[in-house]
Amino acid sequence: PALTHYVATEKRGDIPTFLRDGNAAGVIVHDHFKPYYKQFADLNHALCNAHHLRELKALVEHDEEAWAAEMSDFLLTLKELVDRAKEKNMSGLPPSLLEPLEHYYDGLIDDGLKFHGKLPPLTRQCKTGPPKRRPGHNLLRRLRDFKADVLRFARDFAVPFTNNLAEQDIRMMKVRMKISGGFRSRKGADVFAAVRSIISTARKQKWNIIDTLSALPQDLINALRPAV
Repeated sequence: PALTHYVATEKRGDIPTFLRDGNAAGVIVHDHFKPYYKQFADLNHALCNAHHLRELKALVEHDEEAWAAEMSDFLLTLKELVDRAKEKNMSGLPPSLLEPLEHYYDGLIDDGLKFHGKLPPLTRQCKTGPPKRRPGHNLLRRLRDFKADVLRFARDFAVPFTNNLAEQDIRMMKVRMKISGGFRSRKGADVFAAVRSIISTARKQKWNIIDTLSALPQDLINALRPAV
């Protein structure tokens, strides 16, 4: 909510690990982009449930998978419980409430896996490699294997339900890529990322954009220190 940092890299998997101190701890909220788990193995992770809700909605509307509708209702109900608990200044749902909710979550996963277990296997595209799975099956495996990251927002209220703030910040960059394509040089990409980082951060700080762009960098750094 306070800062934006864009960086240009050679490929999508180049996660800028220099953004934090090596001894820092925290939670990174993302959409299950696998390099995050590799590059930030020492941090806790939380998965964006807005992504899950969109995937579940597609499974309900296009594949008619009943478990997906129930899982969507569960996540939304859990979010409502968390919101109510936050109003009471709680920092997380108590174990006495969270344990039966997690048990119900596990049951939905089991129902979904049983459903897919009864479906005929998909035709293999090649003779080697793992068998091809349906989108619903892949989502079920993710919800099962990364259960702690899916539900972290209910145990720790400092963790958001989604990473929508990051999604909103990246949207303009994606539009720019679609309209203008790439850059002629790496330097041009780096300059663009730096300028956009400043402008986006200035808006969040409610600073005047022109004054910000004409200010001394050290003055901006000093002004941001309370937000870091």
